Amino acid sequence: MKREGFKKYKQYQNVELKERKWPSNLITKAPIWCSVDLRDGNQALRNPMSLEKKMEFFNLLVEMGYKEIEIGFPAASQIEFDFTRHLIENNLIPEDVTIQILTQARRELIEKSFEALKGAKKAVVHLYNSTSVAQRRVVFNKSKQEVIDLAVEGTKIIKELTREYPETKFTLEYSPESFSGTELEYALEICDAVVKEWKPTIEDKVILNLPTTVEMYTPNIYADQIEWFSNNIENRECIILSSHPHNDRGTAIATAELAMLAGIDRIEGTLFGNGERTGNVDLVTLGLNLYTQGIDPEIDFGKIDNIVDIYEDCTEMIIPERQPYAGELVYTAYSGSHQDAINKGLVDYKEGGYWEVPYLPIDPKDVGRNYEALIRINAQSGKGGIAFIMQNYYGFTIPKFMQKDLSLVIQNIADESAKEVNAETILEAFKDNYLNIPAPLVLESFEISSKEFSSQDICIKAEMKNNGEKVNITGSGNGPIDAFVHALNGLFGGCKVTSYTQHSLGNDSNAESVAYIEITDDKNESYYGVGTDSNIILASIKGIISAVNKRIIKLN
Repeated sequence: MKREGFKKYKQYQNVELKERKWPSNLITKAPIWCSVDLRDGNQALRNPMSLEKKMEFFNLLVEMGYKEIEIGFPAASQIEFDFTRHLIENNLIPEDVTIQILTQARRELIEKSFEALKGAKKAVVHLYNSTSVAQRRVVFNKSKQEVIDLAVEGTKIIKELTREYPETKFTLEYSPESFSGTELEYALEICDAVVKEWKPTIEDKVILNLPTTVEMYTPNIYADQIEWFSNNIENRECIILSSHPHNDRGTAIATAELAMLAGIDRIEGTLFGNGERTGNVDLVTLGLNLYTQGIDPEIDFGKIDNIVDIYEDCTEMIIPERQPYAGELVYTAYSGSHQDAINKGLVDYKEGGYWEVPYLPIDPKDVGRNYEALIRINAQSGKGGIAFIMQNYYGFTIPKFMQKDLSLVIQNIADESAKEVNAETILEAFKDNYLNIPAPLVLESFEISSKEFSSQDICIKAEMKNNGEKVNITGSGNGPIDAFVHALNGLFGGCKVTSYTQHSLGNDSNAESVAYIEITDDKNESYYGVGTDSNIILASIKGIISAVNKRIIKLN
């Protein structure tokens, strides 16, 4: 980059708009949506879609709930023409869906477009011509009036042709292409001229589409333009004001949202923001942004993975892992503090209440995801995330007194591998370090002297193997666990149970129990063990043996 290169660019000036209202407005409902995936998105692909792929994508859009779909530029491409005919001739357009086609303001192209639309029940004819300062001067070398005349003449031709196709209800959409580079007053002038020629009514409105064909300024300036335009266009009640934001500056979502605050009725865009250069506004992100504000987007995003699969298959493009709402990792936390907050938020969340889980603006289940992918483990993760994995994947509710020790085990694995640690590896490490510690001490059998547990001492006798040699131990205490620890102390000495908890590993009566044990020795060092068994007493004894084995191994 040249150090002084920025000097060849000029800053766009503010709109002189007194008492602007849009900053104080709130979005309260979804706009009219129009998907342009099959035209604007399709023409931006390395390999444009075949008729079969376009059909698959069209069916996806219909299933999601889009009621206006721009299907192509039939006068510019044979496959676009054939696709339009295929939809109409095979009666594949639902009654509540309106197709839209694009055409330049030239008679032969308009006539070809009407030929493609023959037999359609309803259609939007999207007429455009370039109006920006640069396009008028550099590309077309036309005056302002000549450009207005072109737009009005195109409108006249469309109006004339609608009479030849009485079976179709036509709606005119006009776009002053490169609106973002057009003088605001001039854009108003040319749109007024088109409206006067078309003569819309409240019952049969015209669509005026104001595209940021190239994003050239901040979204607040565009919002000012929309509010100014909406306030000054004649016959506003007969006009559907539409926006077609591009993403050259990376702010298409903000541009669309601020435009809705400023008076836009309709939004054109594509799934995941596909389109020329940096693409169009992303209809998935925009729709789900509304959803997270308690507004019905009127589009079904409940099968987000299916939407991604069809999109990637048809476009041969890949959704980034961090794509809002749809990326593989967007509901995943690796950070320990984030994991802990999410875990606590999910525990706190009550069905029917407001969703307020930290770091998750949307419930993943609402778009067809589950909670299993929420928390994934690497060297940055903490004890809360590992506890989440163990509980939600395998049913082990790791108690707080044990979580730090387990997290150190997993962190060592992550540090050594320098990779993500999957759930299976975490489970195996848990078993190896707490549950499956078979030596040196092995329980052969045990006997409790009383079946009536009360405040009286309980006696326990156990036959053990210590490094393969049989030993018999005896102890008493205020319960089986206490008695067993006292019996072990006769052999090894100096240990006590400092923490204990247990739960069932399932909901049915045959489910195993799991016991978590912390023992502390005479040097105040803690050791942890876990035992499982259908008998809770035996599960607890197994947990104690695991913890004692860890101590023996360390001391030796």
